[in-house]
Amino acid sequence: MRIRFATETCGPCPSRGQCTNSTRYGRQLTVRPQDQDAVLEHVRAEQSTEEWKAVYAIRSGIEGTIHQAVTATGARRTRYAGLGKTALAHILTATAVNLLRLDAWWTGQPLAPTRTSHLAALDLAA
Repeated sequence: MRIRFATETCGPCPSRGQCTNSTRYGRQLTVRPQDQDAVLEHVRAEQSTEEWKAVYAIRSGIEGTIHQAVTATGARRTRYAGLGKTALAHILTATAVNLLRLDAWWTGQPLAPTRTSHLAALDLAA
């Protein structure tokens, strides 16, 4: 269940900054059934363990590979109709990514740096 407060109700409130960051809308609350809330709490606690972070780091590497394939070869959409041609396109895309990585390794090109968030950039500037 989602509870939304009207902008007119939240707008003049002096404590608005403690409730919401939105400048256009009023506060929103989501109320879940108790069993769903317990599962969500359990999953969030699980995500703070080192074991979960190690498993997620593998996924992060996979996401990086997918991003490289999409940006280098436009693999987001297939250019062909039919399963056979699409499968061949995936194989050629994987080959292209492998060749790009081999070239980067052989030429000593460093890996791209991780993106710095706007907040972290402000912290570095100070």
